[in-house]
Amino acid sequence: MDPGPLNAITDVRGVRVGHRTLIVGDSIRTGVTAVLPHGGNVFVSKVQGAIVVRNGFGKLIGLSQVNELGQIETPILLTGTLSVFRAADALVDTLLSDPANADVRSINPVVGETNDGFLSDIRARPIGPDDVRAALRSATDGPVEEGSVGAGTGTRALGWKGGIGTSSRRLSDEAGGYTVGVLVQTNYGGLLTISGVPVGRFVQAERPEEPARDDGEGGSVMIVIATDAPLAHRELSRVAERAFAGIARTGSWMSHGSGDYAIAFSTWRGAVKPPDGRLLTRLFVATAEATEEAVLNSLFRATTTVGYRGRRAEAIPVDEVLEVMREHSPQ
Repeated sequence: MDPGPLNAITDVRGVRVGHRTLIVGDSIRTGVTAVLPHGGNVFVSKVQGAIVVRNGFGKLIGLSQVNELGQIETPILLTGTLSVFRAADALVDTLLSDPANADVRSINPVVGETNDGFLSDIRARPIGPDDVRAALRSATDGPVEEGSVGAGTGTRALGWKGGIGTSSRRLSDEAGGYTVGVLVQTNYGGLLTISGVPVGRFVQAERPEEPARDDGEGGSVMIVIATDAPLAHRELSRVAERAFAGIARTGSWMSHGSGDYAIAFSTWRGAVKPPDGRLLTRLFVATAEATEEAVLNSLFRATTTVGYRGRRAEAIPVDEVLEVMREHSPQ
């Protein structure tokens, strides 16, 4: 399918993305990424939502209420594992300070994470309220910065430097012209695969010794899916499931220690009725394709990063990868 004009989650009208990148000395390489379903008060104007867990080794705050009520009522934050609780607290404080929420007595923050402890001193838990608010304030509906930024500052994926990636797909006008946008925070293991080619097997570029990702330690991936299609909770759950088809295509093993989550929401504001099967299938395809490309974009946009205790994550060697693709791709 064709991408939207930005090839980003912000191709879904109204969706905004902001980052706060935190680099301090030689030990902190982390950050926050905020995804806003729209530019208004999300608590007042909730969106239909769903969260799917493929492997639950993670700390996704807000999951149970989203799946119980089928709604998302806050911006979605991504960060490092041990900062997820501080980010959630800061998000709640920020929303409670809004005069429009003066009488609110319950807020369900949605905050996900991956473990960036290889490159960042994760025990320092450096994310604070100012970082969360900076990510929220910087959120725009334009192009999305990718790679080693925000919540992707200290992540690794498939043997290389990971990060934030995004992509989108637009259905044909005959199919409704709806858009699916995906944003990922990549930090998982496996054999890097592109268009069916096991690239990780052929790339010879040297890289520093790093912990194996096939020994049960794993890694994680957070996937945020936005669409303007008229979907309710049940259909959004089904769409979110298909994101993992895209993750699998990139070579993920979804290992024991990997926290693999997909959060989906719809910006549709009108009445919702069950869509027909043909529309759902197109949305499934769009989600899988956009997720796969978002992962690759996170790798291709990432930069080599040196962090905690001198540890190093190399950027993917783009020229060598392209040469491998030319040599091994089917004609």
